[in-house]
Amino acid sequence: MNKCVFCKIIKKEISSDIIYKDKNFFAFLDINPVNYGHALLVPKTHYKNLYALPDEVLSEIALLIKKMAVAIKKGVKADGINIGMNNDGAAGQIVPHVHFHIIPRFIDDGFRHWRGKPYANKEEAVKIAEKIRTSF
Repeated sequence: MNKCVFCKIIKKEISSDIIYKDKNFFAFLDINPVNYGHALLVPKTHYKNLYALPDEVLSEIALLIKKMAVAIKKGVKADGINIGMNNDGAAGQIVPHVHFHIIPRFIDDGFRHWRGKPYANKEEAVKIAEKIRTSF
């Protein structure tokens, strides 16, 4: 038996406030929204995270993210939209099923982004860039 909460939502074993569905994708309101209208977009097929997501599914979902962002922004009269995805526990992924957060934003809504930190020096940035380039 599949224990994935999103798979159960897709199968309607768990109720949700559905905002979109088609043959491949399903979107519903987040139960703990950053702001009202915060939605989750998931593929109906279970993939654990971005690394497991086939390129063709990623291409399809990217187009749908844009359409949903426009609809959510218009629907809740938001001032902006954040798109987010967490992959792995260290990045905050709680449910191991691919999902994109589409979060409406409002001026002065109090939501804060993470703080950045500068590289120790230019040489450190150069080393990191090289490590990433050679990982492709």
